[in-house]
Order: sequence, then structure tokens, then C-alpha cells
Amino acid sequence: MALPAYSGARISGCWALRSSGSGGSEDSLDRLLPPVNITLSPRKRTTSQCKSEPPLLRTSKRTIYTAGRPPWYNEHGTQSKEAFVIGLCGGSASGKTTVARKIIEALDVPWVVLLSMDSFYKVLSHEEEELAASNDYNFDHPDAFDFTLLVHTLRKLKQGKSVKIPVYDFTTHGRQKEWKTVYGASVIIFEGIMSFADKELLKLLDMKIFVDTDSDIRLVRRLRRDITERGRDIEGVIKQYNKFVKPAFEQYIEPTMRLADIVVPRGGGNMVAIDLIVQHVHSQLEERKLRWDLAALASAHQSQPLPETLSVLESSPQVKGMHTIIRNKETSRDEFIFYSKRLMRLLIEHALSFLPFQTFTVQTPQDQDYEGRTFHGKRITGVSILRAGETMEPALRAVCKDVRIGKILIQTNQDTGEPELHYLRLPKDIGEDHVILMDCTVSTGAAAMMAVRVLLDHDVQEEKIFLVSLLMAEMGVHSVAYAFPQVKIITTAVDKKVNDLFHIIPGIGNFGDRYFGTDAPPDWSDDDLDEPSC
Repeated sequence: MALPAYSGARISGCWALRSSGSGGSEDSLDRLLPPVNITLSPRKRTTSQCKSEPPLLRTSKRTIYTAGRPPWYNEHGTQSKEAFVIGLCGGSASGKTTVARKIIEALDVPWVVLLSMDSFYKVLSHEEEELAASNDYNFDHPDAFDFTLLVHTLRKLKQGKSVKIPVYDFTTHGRQKEWKTVYGASVIIFEGIMSFADKELLKLLDMKIFVDTDSDIRLVRRLRRDITERGRDIEGVIKQYNKFVKPAFEQYIEPTMRLADIVVPRGGGNMVAIDLIVQHVHSQLEERKLRWDLAALASAHQSQPLPETLSVLESSPQVKGMHTIIRNKETSRDEFIFYSKRLMRLLIEHALSFLPFQTFTVQTPQDQDYEGRTFHGKRITGVSILRAGETMEPALRAVCKDVRIGKILIQTNQDTGEPELHYLRLPKDIGEDHVILMDCTVSTGAAAMMAVRVLLDHDVQEEKIFLVSLLMAEMGVHSVAYAFPQVKIITTAVDKKVNDLFHIIPGIGNFGDRYFGTDAPPDWSDDDLDEPSC
């Protein structure tokens, strides 16, 4: 990718260069130049970071989430836009991390991930560990990095999936047991000395930036660091730089400068260049924005039969009676909570009947065989859509011993009408589980669709997701079923209409406000979710 009008010219303190794309110069590199035996002492490394937690405003009584992630998928539930990936390359101590952090600050958008190449060093053999201990292992050679894992991880993250990032321990020269989970990137900033050193890696970069800092400045930075932090003498640092660091830069790093879209002189101090980069990224993000047409979504499935994936709890006199109580606007809060809980328990029991079971034989106390059934799966996990969905957790815990619980916070953007993801906390390895996704009411289905998409991005199989709700509108049922035809939808009742404000008609009111005793705003919606309860 080349920035228009700036190709090959020095503009406002930065160099913008044409990228060769997938053509000759990338092929000629072929993992750069032939390897040489170069040794370097261990250095202080940068770790991968995630800015996926949204900005927060904290007061003495509440936590307010101020920014969320808009939909990254279309009304069909499929991935429709990828994260924008910025590749940062440059020599040792050139200021790559400083540039990355200043770009993040200037972008001022949530859900930005800083991915460091230092997380992807290969696990060393015993012989290589001994070389590293005596400063005789070359960490600046392309072969020191696990490019296969790196490309796989960056591609998956770019596609909006959840990924696990290795945590490299530079003391033991190995990976720690616990890896870090990263998810939800709108922008990925990938930095490292070999960021442009692999052809498959280059294909994933939407913007390539080379941080070009004078070699004398980089030497001064290394002198300051190694003398103050490592207790080395000046002569030893200069000798190491001339023997190892400088040749490595000239052979493996500097040749990739010609692949860059922009070359930034002076690193993090070049705010003119950083402003130019930020303007371009903002324009790219604006072009990639999705706009959901909820009115079109509402009319798309009118007069269509309800999907076969829907199961409605039998409307027995008991169920009908409880609906009568909780739908009545005159019902007290205590009664509303009591009968809602009863209905939730029946709903959860009904939902569990759709889980896979297999034949299982046990012996009774009378030493007789009894052929029964047992759950055929690894685990059952509950995930609630905050805040109203949280009220269904006790019912699930009451019937599923030691069930794991996750939480997703989705709010409606009042300006765009779109759902936005603000927060999630999911159990480890949820991709192996059958998931009970809980929300008390589903009107348009927008929040439920986003929650299902989050689960799919965490490798949960679509047929293992069970959307459970006390009350749904036909529009919400159709929206979810159309986008995710293998998701089982389970509810106690389906109302036919939503009004112009997308409220369920006749409906139940704002469930969260009635349950928690809070006042509904004038423009409340069943899909609107306030901050999580404390």
C-alpha cells in the first residue's frame, strides 16, 4: 500500500515510499539475506499489550463504560471487515515502541492491540540455552523467531478471532506456561526488528512503517541502557555494538526499508509523521465502518414462519399465569422478581433437555443395572448478556453443579442505534464447551447476534450455542436464526410485534429496571443494557 501523492518524496518530516506490494522486491528478499553467524547479548524486550479494555469513568458509586466496539460483522452474522494492521519495523533502540504508543494515543480509539515480535522467539534447545547464557546466541537472526506461529496468530487476530499470545521469559529463554488471550482488535500495531522479514507476514500488513533513527542516537541509547541497567563499561558496549548489533542491522533490517509505505525519521519525536499516519488510519477506519439498517432488518422476515431452531416452552396454565403476573405493570417488584425466577428455572430446565446425551448404565443399591442417560460433552458453560441476563445465572447454577459463568456487556449506541461491545470475561477454553447464552428479553436480536459472534470468535461451535430468553419478539427470533441457523433458540414466549422504537409489543417493559428497581430512561429499549450491577 502506498500513500497517494507522497510516494518517494520527503513530506513534512517523514519519508513516504512506495511499497512493492507482492511483487519483485518481496520475492527477492525470501526471508531476507543468507544467514550469518552473529551473536548478541540479551536485551530488554517489549511484550505484547492489549488496549481492548474500554475507557472507564469511575465515580464513588458507579463505573461508566465510555467507548465500545461497533459491529465487525454484517446482518448475516459473517465477518465483514478485518482489523487494520500497522507494521512497525526498525533497528534496535530506534524507538519503535515509542512510535507505537504515540500512534495509539493519537488515534484515540478503543480496542487497539500492540503486538510485539519479541513474544514469538522460538523455544531454545538445551545447547541454545547454554549459548544464550554466555551471550553467544543470536537473537537478531530471522531464524530466532517462530514465523509460523506469528503469521497464524496475526492472521487470526486480523480476522477478529480470539488468539493466545505466548509469553516469552528472557531469563529462562523459554515460554511461560500461561499464555495471554487477546481479542477484539479494531487496530493492530505489530512491532519488531524483523516485522518485514517474511513474505506471508507482509501480506497481513495494511500499512508498513519503518522507524529510521540515526545510528549514533541508537548507540547512545544502548550505551545509556547497558551502563545504567546492566553495569557494563563503555568499551565493552561499543565493542559489542560494532561486532554484533551494527552488522545485524545492515544485513537483516535496513534492507527492508524499501518495503515501507512510510519511513519515519527520529522515531517518537517526529510528531508530524505520527499525525500523518494517524490521519490515514482514521480515514481507513471510516471507510470500513458498517451501518446497520434496523428497519430493513425488521421487515426482512415479515410473514415468514418461525424457524425450526426455535423451541417455546409449553404454555401451560402455570406458565401463562406467571406471564400474566410479570407482564402486569401494576405488579410489585418483589412479585416480579419471585415469578421471574420461577419462570427462569422452568426455562433453564427446558433448555438443558436439548443438550446431547448418551446411554449410561449404573448399578443401584440393590445391585441391579439401570440404563440411564448422561451428558455427552466436555462442559456446560453459562454466558450472560449484562445486565438483565445476569438475573438468570442463579437458575442455571441451581441445576448445573459447578457450572462456569462468563459475562458480556453490550450497549446500544444512542447515536447510531447499533450494538457495541464494551466488556467480556469468558472462561478459559470455552471453545470446547456447550454454551447457554442468557438474556431476559430479545427485541431486534442485535445484542444477541453480537454475543453469538463473540462466542464464535472464541471458537465455540455454532451448534453448541443455546440462546435462552424469557421473552422474544418474532423479529429477534428471525434475525438470530437467519444469521446463525445452527444456534438453538429457547424461550417461554414469542410476541409478534416491535414498535417504531423497537420495543417488544405487548412486551414486558424494561426487565432490568423492573428487576433491579431502577428507573427506565424515556427512550428505553429491551436491547439497551446499562452498566453492570455492583
